[in-house]
Amino acid sequence: MQGIKRKIVYVTLFEVIAVGLTSSALMLLGRHDAGHAGVAAVGSSLTAVVWNLVYNTLFEAWEARQATRGRSVARRVAHAVGFEGGLVVVLVPMFAWWLNLSLWDAFVLDLGLVMFFMVYTFAFSWLFDRTFGLPAAAHA
Repeated sequence: MQGIKRKIVYVTLFEVIAVGLTSSALMLLGRHDAGHAGVAAVGSSLTAVVWNLVYNTLFEAWEARQATRGRSVARRVAHAVGFEGGLVVVLVPMFAWWLNLSLWDAFVLDLGLVMFFMVYTFAFSWLFDRTFGLPAAAHA
């Protein structure tokens, strides 16, 4: 699977799972009610969908120009760190506003989510590539 179809399937699967996990974490660990947790999860998911499409397009364009092909552990870690780092910039103020938290508390909340999602992004991407194959940009 290649191109835009690959990106749509990737983003859809990733975010459906992410909304469920984020809502549950905000309710259980953050003690937020289901309504606020659900809206925060969906809002962060929509933000992540847009970022995912932009980031993966840029990452694959960069990847296509590299002499070394394939996706090593280092390349996968760089991908996950870059993706999650971009989300922090947007999500911290959003969480602070919606969940009525200080910027510091929203940052700490987001750090917990970032740590989880770094592992989740790495594992999901690896499993996705194993299931659907590598994108053309990563082939030798």
